[in-house]
Amino acid sequence: MKEQQIFSSNLRTRMKQRRFTVFVKDLFSRFKNQVRGGSLHVTASIVLCLSIGSTVVILVMFINDHVKKYLASSENPCSYLLCNSSLSSPSLPPLIQSPNASGSLSDLIAPKELWHSMKDKELLWRASMVPHIDEYPYSRTPKVAFMFLTRGRLPLAELWEKFFDGHEGLYSIYVHTSPEFSEQPPESSAFYNRRIPSKPVEWGGATMVDAERRLLANALLDFSNERFLLLSETCIPIFNFTTIYNYLINSKQSFIGSFDDPRANARGRYNKRLCPTVNISDWRKGSQWFELDRKLAREMVSDVKYYPVFRKHCKPPCYMDEHYLPTLVTKRWPQLNSNRSITWVDWSAGGPHPVTFMRKDVSEEFLKRIRNGINCTYNGSITTVCFLFARKFHPSTLEPLLRIAPSLLGFNL
Repeated sequence: MKEQQIFSSNLRTRMKQRRFTVFVKDLFSRFKNQVRGGSLHVTASIVLCLSIGSTVVILVMFINDHVKKYLASSENPCSYLLCNSSLSSPSLPPLIQSPNASGSLSDLIAPKELWHSMKDKELLWRASMVPHIDEYPYSRTPKVAFMFLTRGRLPLAELWEKFFDGHEGLYSIYVHTSPEFSEQPPESSAFYNRRIPSKPVEWGGATMVDAERRLLANALLDFSNERFLLLSETCIPIFNFTTIYNYLINSKQSFIGSFDDPRANARGRYNKRLCPTVNISDWRKGSQWFELDRKLAREMVSDVKYYPVFRKHCKPPCYMDEHYLPTLVTKRWPQLNSNRSITWVDWSAGGPHPVTFMRKDVSEEFLKRIRNGINCTYNGSITTVCFLFARKFHPSTLEPLLRIAPSLLGFNL
């Protein structure tokens, strides 16, 4: 840039010098003609020529001098006016410091703090970024992101503490609560400082999916997270950590329940205004409690085509959290989905909510039935391990669950 400025300045100076030379030659020629012709205005012409010539020379010298001063100040960014505090302008803005000024790779691949000031739009944009070089420039151990969507405290946290114990580095925890909830677990807890910036959530509304996308986006900021699991405060694990980790990390597909149901509480919720973006043949229903690999998680937070249409036209009795993701995945990437949930729920009582289990319901036999009650497909083979988690468990179930955990779940107490 500096060389270009110098070249332009020299070019302008030479052009002015040429014009001045031509001008002087023209005047000199006219002067000789006047002398030969015996003109009476020779003296006046001489004076006029000298005056004009002197003016042009002074003007060229003035311009050239200012150009040199400008280039000198450009070469030195700390010019006199900027470096002298008594003369510098008080309106100059302060320098903006980059959040990753340290240049540390760890700051880029995994945020040190979950709390931030990003708006949802900024957060989703950042989470949608993806490296285009498959080979990681660091030793990467894939992690499972456990994302808890809850109103407040986690009444079964003690059971989860036992579940996570001894497996640090293989999981991440993210908790979305009501904004007014401020209770903090002790520093020794796996849930300490794992809350993300949250917003109010209304059951059955689009804000439920907003919270899911917010959890996914925060979890995607950690490049080591490979699998993303949505849970509630009433969920429990029904296998130990190692079994669940290997099951998810080695799976070739994600786990999203998605089915075409002709009944009123499924196809009957379809809104014709969703067309042509989503046709009735595309319409699916499924469980809210999903598990995604990194590709599908990124696609969900990056969706700007289907999400706005659902948010505008899927309102009660259409429940967006039961239809948006099942429809999106079936329409766009059906081959990436196992088409089943890994969180067991009992809907046998009917109604809009599943059965809530109390203290008296919990036994070792009960949990065994959940663990091995059906057959399903995993990576192309038949297995009896179809569910890894279960809900809804009342806080009163904590004591019997902790009692059963050592023998059935393999937790170390």
